[in-house]
Amino acid sequence: MSGTDARKKPRIHNHNNPYRDNVQGKANEPITVAGLLDRAKKLVGISGSVPVSDWTLEEIYNRLEENAPRIAIIGGSADHPAHILDMETVSRAALIIWEEGGLPFYFSTPVLCDGTAQSNMGMSYSLQSRNAIAEIVVNQMEAHSYHGAFVIQGCDKQPLAVLSGLALLDRVRRLRGEAPVFASFAPSHVLKGGEIPDDLKKELTNVAERAIQMGEQNIADDIFDALSYILQCSSNTQFQGVLVRAVEQGIITFKEQKYFEKWLAVNTCDAAGGICAFHGTGNSSRDIMAGLGFVHPELELLTEPPTTEQLRPAIEALFSIANRPECSAAELIGANIANAVRIHSSAGGSSNLMMHIVGAMIYAGYQFSLWDLEKIHQSHPIPDLFDYSLTEGRDIFALAQQCCSGTIRGMETLFYELLQNEVPMDSDALTVTGQTWKERLSNTRGLSADGVKDNPIILSKPRRKYSGVDVLRGNFFESAVVKISGMSTYQLNQFDEKVSFVLYFENEDEANKQLLNEKLLEELRESKVFPHEHLLQMWKFNQPESFLGAGSLNYDHLFNQMVKDQILKLAIIIAGQGPEAFGMPEMFTPMQHINANRQLKTLATLISDGRYSGVSYGAAIGHMTPEAFNDGGLLFLRKGDLLHLRFRSRRIELLDPQEFSAGKIHLYQGDLKVEREVLGKKRKSTLRKRQKTVAASNRLTGCTDASEGVVPLPVKMDAEIPTASTLIQNA
Repeated sequence: MSGTDARKKPRIHNHNNPYRDNVQGKANEPITVAGLLDRAKKLVGISGSVPVSDWTLEEIYNRLEENAPRIAIIGGSADHPAHILDMETVSRAALIIWEEGGLPFYFSTPVLCDGTAQSNMGMSYSLQSRNAIAEIVVNQMEAHSYHGAFVIQGCDKQPLAVLSGLALLDRVRRLRGEAPVFASFAPSHVLKGGEIPDDLKKELTNVAERAIQMGEQNIADDIFDALSYILQCSSNTQFQGVLVRAVEQGIITFKEQKYFEKWLAVNTCDAAGGICAFHGTGNSSRDIMAGLGFVHPELELLTEPPTTEQLRPAIEALFSIANRPECSAAELIGANIANAVRIHSSAGGSSNLMMHIVGAMIYAGYQFSLWDLEKIHQSHPIPDLFDYSLTEGRDIFALAQQCCSGTIRGMETLFYELLQNEVPMDSDALTVTGQTWKERLSNTRGLSADGVKDNPIILSKPRRKYSGVDVLRGNFFESAVVKISGMSTYQLNQFDEKVSFVLYFENEDEANKQLLNEKLLEELRESKVFPHEHLLQMWKFNQPESFLGAGSLNYDHLFNQMVKDQILKLAIIIAGQGPEAFGMPEMFTPMQHINANRQLKTLATLISDGRYSGVSYGAAIGHMTPEAFNDGGLLFLRKGDLLHLRFRSRRIELLDPQEFSAGKIHLYQGDLKVEREVLGKKRKSTLRKRQKTVAASNRLTGCTDASEGVVPLPVKMDAEIPTASTLIQNA
């Protein structure tokens, strides 16, 4: 045995060691360890003092027999951009784990890319993949008896999916009297946003100028808006909306549309892969995982895959928390939940994560729900300390550059600035480094946000006093979420305390067709679907200062003027997208179609039982419960219904139409399920037929609703730890 092994003999304190008592395991696994290390040596070479002969099958056998830490390096499938270069990190990590006296193993999980799955059937499998990944992790960790994990963190559902599986396994093993499960996460590097080549930009500018010449100023303005953003996978959807409208108006041909789509796509992503530079679910997950204490600061925000020197302290720290129950996967989640929620809020993170945070807590064994998360969010004002922009050089790649330069320290800096702004962060909570936050922040070098002088993203002085994702209630639903912090104060004032007409779609496909229809508003006017008296009362309520004289206008003039002056408001309902009905796909595409329509976006709020990661101009309200499939209020709404949008009060109310005709704001008092029973039955029949287009093996049946994380019912039933209330009180 080498001198290195004589110094480093960490062992797991566990009465159970299947490899000591099961010869077949020791016959199978040594070659997997040796094979991994041999490939690692070929790919990245040897670091430190590890000699080539050190990983003999005999020495691997000895370590298995003696219960040396068996560490699973968990990666993702290489058909996801964030995992293209996983094997470099796997190789470096494997060599360090061996050098530290452990046994490295490697497996990967499928990782569904939400960007790739947008607007196709893949989105109906996206949320389900989170639960599937958690199940895969438990299966593999149990089958091969791994003690801990070093996770290459991607984006979308993968980070919290893997964490959920590890936390659940931690609870199960400790129930059996075994050693705690410990884990550390290494986020994939940030992918630099692409750039539109000058010649392509000139061609698109020419299209905009052609639109102006043809009297289509809105289309021109929307093209100029799209050109102002960095180029990323979501850009294609933004351009698609306006290019389709340009084809409809004869500004460009369909062949030209496809030409632009091709060259926008080709120039979007770098071959080195990584996590996209926008602050969607992928990078919000980066914030959350760091806030939960699972990311070593050396690895949190990188612009390239980590080096051996960056990985080494993270893996050394991982070994230091083995055998420490207080640093186990489930315990770190519970200890840091308030910290994570406040970091997520202050950074303006994805709406999707509201559900994933709740789900992770339940997987970790805690009695927890969306209402508990809301209590943390509302218990103390959380300022907006994140000045992120895709048009002004402040994307997440720029943040990673600032961190790599040493001028700031990522979420440690945000944690520090929240403390400075008197937000009650739990500095005594432990983290994966084996230290508390207080101990980590005792080193003040590069800690303050003021270290960045040019174009700072993390701030010391708040942009606004409020941030985060709010939970909504109403008289036709139980819960929904909305990120009003993603709206400017001006935008918020345009929609808050306004009455809005329902524009109803039974599913996303129907919505996308109409939201790309350049004549949508014109057709609504011609159909006179909204009663004349309701238009008048909407004007009187939404903009009373300009109402004088409105009564003299005929229907067409009244409608047109209300559109022009942005008095008309539309609540675009996309129902039938909930977990059980259709897998809860993300409503990014219809949101982008609205954002790509300069006129429509100033009128529209989007409401669905599907998911959202961001915002539209007029707010994106999602995760509504009960979902339409389970007789939620969304099932029974119809075109022309009236909703009172009360965002600052965190409510949306269905109004009584007769009282509104008389100029009164009275809430609807009836029973939609009874009054619109026939309509509901017809829609449910359609939903059931559509549900069958999702493979039966992958439907989200037997799960909780969005307010409880959409987790399998057995996981929810086993979440019995009543400490959530204590955590919230301490928060």
